[in-house]
Amino acid sequence: MGRLTDKVAIITGAAGGIGAAAARLFVAEGARVMLADVAEPPLRDLVASLGDAADYQICDVSTERHVQDLVAATVARFGGVDVLFANAGVEGRVAPLLEQSTQDLERVLHVNLFGVWYGIKHAAPELARRGGGAVVVTSSVAGLVGSAGLGPYIASKHAVLGLVKTAAIELAPLRIRVNAVNPGPIANRMMHSIEAQAAPDAPAAVRAGFEQLVPLHRYGTNEEVAHMAAFLASDDASYCTGGAYLVDGGFVAG
Repeated sequence: MGRLTDKVAIITGAAGGIGAAAARLFVAEGARVMLADVAEPPLRDLVASLGDAADYQICDVSTERHVQDLVAATVARFGGVDVLFANAGVEGRVAPLLEQSTQDLERVLHVNLFGVWYGIKHAAPELARRGGGAVVVTSSVAGLVGSAGLGPYIASKHAVLGLVKTAAIELAPLRIRVNAVNPGPIANRMMHSIEAQAAPDAPAAVRAGFEQLVPLHRYGTNEEVAHMAAFLASDDASYCTGGAYLVDGGFVAG
């Protein structure tokens, strides 16, 4: 029996590296999953590889109506919701604060912060109807430190941690646990984008610089983050709420 047997999970940002890895792991652990993203082809292919335990819904998490429809579709398809993995996020534009526009900040906040807020707001009542459950939010080491050139992203991830702590307190009487997973540099599209934006002519040098900041001297993998998310979603983490769980190779400690 898997750690998530008989659980129904929503995973946003499921077309990305971490989301897809989590989808595969959650199903392997016994869950049924509703996968959400704005891009249909990778979702369709992922669901086809996972079989009847998975379905998908096109969803822009920055739009509240889309998130409401996602939760409703999950209840209709699988009978309820036990876990929300609010994983969708964007890195935004890499540029100094004084060169960022209002639109740059708004775009990142609408996905990274509002998307999490909408997810908690609309999924929590369904979790409560099942007697409780777990919300796992993808934050970042960017929620704990500053980083030049990533002002909107840093701001969004700091805000997400405040939302996680508040939701953990407010939802505890409903037996809903709320935690954040905080990845460091992970080998996926988002980090490749940051590298390319920071130094278009030398992205490998940016990666080497990040790796030097990580005591383990390597990028993490999508699967390593997914394993932390699965733990927090499971009953193994029954006394964990309001926390920020690092998957960063020691980045913050270094």
